[in-house]
Amino acid sequence: MKAAGEYHRPPHRGGTGFSKSVRLVGIFFKNSLLVEMEYRANFAASVLMSVFWTAFALLGLQIFFHHRDFVGGWSYHEALLVVGFYTLFNGLIEAVLQPNLVRVVEQVRLGTFDFVLVKPVNSQFMATFRNLAVWRLADVLVGIAVCLYGLVGLRLVPRAPDVALFALFLLNGSVILYSIWLAMMTTCFWFVRIDNITELFLAVYETGRFPVTVYPEWMRGLLTFVVPVAFITTFPAAAVLGRAGWLLAFVSTVIAAVFFGLSAWLWRYAVRHYSSASS
Repeated sequence: MKAAGEYHRPPHRGGTGFSKSVRLVGIFFKNSLLVEMEYRANFAASVLMSVFWTAFALLGLQIFFHHRDFVGGWSYHEALLVVGFYTLFNGLIEAVLQPNLVRVVEQVRLGTFDFVLVKPVNSQFMATFRNLAVWRLADVLVGIAVCLYGLVGLRLVPRAPDVALFALFLLNGSVILYSIWLAMMTTCFWFVRIDNITELFLAVYETGRFPVTVYPEWMRGLLTFVVPVAFITTFPAAAVLGRAGWLLAFVSTVIAAVFFGLSAWLWRYAVRHYSSASS
């Protein structure tokens, strides 16, 4: 039996610069699109499901605001931005993170993960971006539409500094979400099934449908610093509204860097100690 280190190639071999990574993602997207074009009805089904669940979330929001104009310091149209970002990131989970997690768990269980390790590409990059559920990107489009509807309702055009701050929060939120999923994916090297772990995170992520300020104080701390869902949905919306400062953006950058560093280290540790079941 061979340890994974005997197969694993250094990330720089063959050149793995940013441009090459972007080109590979383009190839992965094209291949996934060609496969899914055989089932075009999936696109219509994905759009309908996305619209249905978003309408369900908006109905819940309407109930919250039925007897009051503000909840947790947010008006209805302001809270729509949070719902929009929740839907957008949920689309990224369904389109990018979930398909790759399922595939890696299967490869490790069957002992075919070696085929990922022998490729001249960083194994973490390969394992987390190789498989895309393209139609699920419909959630991203629906999320953007909800955000635009909220802005129109507010008659708000974000200022340039707020847009810059929003872009930074959006980037950090993406990194935090990716890091959490990478850490969950890595546990499959030690556990046969990780469904319960992902279901637990998705249950916590559901709280991101609403601004973090609607929850009790202890729960705000939990959703900000332990499982930082607030940095994925609430704070990008706050940035668009001009309510988030650069200090909070700095905190989000630190949290994103720490989460990414720890999850990448955990991945490398797991791969070094991975033993193929087929060798």
